[in-house]
Amino acid sequence: MPLIEARDLTREYSHGRMTVPALRGVDLDIEAGEFTAVAGPSGSGKTTLLNLIGCLDRPTRGRLVIDGDDVAGYNRSELAGLRRKKIGFVFQTYNLVPVLTAYENVELALVLLGRHTRNEIRDRVISMLSAVGLAGLENRRPMDLSGGQQQRVAIARALIKQPRLVLADEPTANLDSENSEAILALMKTLNDTQGATFLFSSHDPLVIGYAKRLVRMRDGRIDLDERR
Repeated sequence: MPLIEARDLTREYSHGRMTVPALRGVDLDIEAGEFTAVAGPSGSGKTTLLNLIGCLDRPTRGRLVIDGDDVAGYNRSELAGLRRKKIGFVFQTYNLVPVLTAYENVELALVLLGRHTRNEIRDRVISMLSAVGLAGLENRRPMDLSGGQQQRVAIARALIKQPRLVLADEPTANLDSENSEAILALMKTLNDTQGATFLFSSHDPLVIGYAKRLVRMRDGRIDLDERR
């Protein structure tokens, strides 16, 4: 069974008396361990698709199964629980808590799960920060880190809870080319070594070049699905 199974996934928005389709009957399967980029111009539906798969929005119609759970009938609390347990997010603006250190930002994801002892949390956070190249920077706050370092904290936070799926919306948008390359190489390594499933939304050729699978969207539909 695919990790993600979408059938006839549709999202429409109402503007006054008008109905504007953002996603038009998308069918898509994502297998565990994939490293997939969803590309397309602005307004193509790529971010809408990620928002639906990430349970940040609800489809107007269609079926969405995430890791065996049909989420169509889930209420807000159930969707929040699924996001917390099974999905990690990496945003283009990092979304770090500014008053917390790098360690505390990553730690927070495990604390919210409520499954681990304090010693287990400490060991896992230190190990993950080391894995993303931030050993020795654990006590720095976001304002004292570069953009590339902040994105590494965000990746560590997404992966620390060992999610089934990591969603990355334009993860290189605020990075220069050198940091973009480094961040993508890091994600690819984590995909290879930890088996993390990555789904990107991006129009960055560098992201698309790293992807093992390219899903290209136009006008709310998939017009290319290519495995490399």
